[in-house]
Amino acid sequence: MRILIIEDDPVLADGLTRSLRQSDYAIDCVSDGSEADHVLLAQNYDLVILDLGLPKLDGFEVLRRLRRRGSKTPVLILTARDALDERVKGLDLGADDYLTKPFDLPELEARVRALIRRGQSGGSSVLHHGVLSLDTVGRRAMLNDAPVELSARELGVLEVLMLRSGRVVNKEQLAEQLYGWEEEVGANAIEVYVHRLRRKLEPAGVVIRTIRGLGYLLEKAPNV
Repeated sequence: MRILIIEDDPVLADGLTRSLRQSDYAIDCVSDGSEADHVLLAQNYDLVILDLGLPKLDGFEVLRRLRRRGSKTPVLILTARDALDERVKGLDLGADDYLTKPFDLPELEARVRALIRRGQSGGSSVLHHGVLSLDTVGRRAMLNDAPVELSARELGVLEVLMLRSGRVVNKEQLAEQLYGWEEEVGANAIEVYVHRLRRKLEPAGVVIRTIRGLGYLLEKAPNV
């Protein structure tokens, strides 16, 4: 899952980036509102973490423009502004959550998980595909009610494929969900992760097809 952090404090931005990457999110980060607006025009995200006191363009204006374009991307406002009218304004403009600084990192991470869960899977943290299930919060997969050992990257690929079951997903889409701008993506990395998933899942009838020249498709499960 891909998150955009919009924060002009470099120490805080770096800390958030490091922490959320350890939880297997792909993180991009910008430090001013104008750049954030341009990025949000060009790139889709699963969550935006938005400061309000930004240079060049206020966080409220970034949010206002995002919603005017019809985007439903979940937005978590993270700010030192704790006045009631500021919180009301942010929520009225379309923010999904509002957290004030200073904050406890476990609470922030819990809110991030809840917002992504709400945006991606209708509120449920568990995705199902026939005999396969994936807990997107606990980060574990079950096959015929038995745990499947998957790496963080394998879990990430599987989550994207399950969310788009029955639709072709290309390598670029998978890479966008797994890696931030600053992370190196090996030419064959996605192929390796898909190969490993196949080896672990296909004996149970969970099929990932390669659509030549297009990408990968998780075949619809029987009776789904």
